[in-house]
Amino acid sequence: MGSSDEHDLVRRRLDGIARSAGDRPPAAPDDDPYPWYDAAGTADPPGPFERLRAARWQTGRGGTGALAVVGVVVVLVTLVVTWRDRPVAEPLPPLPAVEVAAPPADPVAPRQDSAPEEVVVSVVGLVGKPGLVRIAPGSRVADALTAAGGALEGADLTGLNLAQRLADGDQIVVGTLPPVPPASGISGAAGAGDAGTSGAPEAGGPVNLNTADEAALDALPGVGPVTAAAIVAWRRDNGPFNDVEQLAEVDGIGPARLARLRTLVVV
Repeated sequence: MGSSDEHDLVRRRLDGIARSAGDRPPAAPDDDPYPWYDAAGTADPPGPFERLRAARWQTGRGGTGALAVVGVVVVLVTLVVTWRDRPVAEPLPPLPAVEVAAPPADPVAPRQDSAPEEVVVSVVGLVGKPGLVRIAPGSRVADALTAAGGALEGADLTGLNLAQRLADGDQIVVGTLPPVPPASGISGAAGAGDAGTSGAPEAGGPVNLNTADEAALDALPGVGPVTAAAIVAWRRDNGPFNDVEQLAEVDGIGPARLARLRTLVVV
């Protein structure tokens, strides 16, 4: 049997199997998908272009699954691209803080609620530094005396309540020594003759600064010949005394000596 007969026999058998299975009618000789194929080997083998032209799409289970996978991949790629290119909200920069300046305080308005930081009192008499002293609110008489230099030797403090609280504008007078009698040694006749001209005080009386001579001034406690001459010289250069406090302008008279002389002299 030749090759052509064998080829026909195989085709008839295949057609018979197809008819018995009911799958499809037997293919006609002209339906051969590879018409160039010759079982006898007489025809040339197909080239690449003939094979590409003869290729057909076969949509079975494998093709449907591949299409589904491709669709899923396309959807995922689309979602990723869309999510990546979405608009991103940028936070706004914080607004600058605005400072509201408080209204300036009225410099003229009086401070009604504030307590005074200090009180001023006057301390006179036998103290180291007579005059005005500044002390803290609620201070007592003893504090004012300390601020004025303390009481001098011989000062009488029995009339003062050292524990008394002081208010602004109070005055403290420290007791003075009793007057010293004038020095003796001058005859009565001479003393009587000089009484009208020397300005010497009567026994126990104060000395007039504007009429007393050096001898009368020298008789005062704490005043020597030099200080007495300085008092007379000041009176000659500046005129009569208008106030006992002007003794502070005389050379040799300090605060302590002036405090002792206040009650012993007059103008």
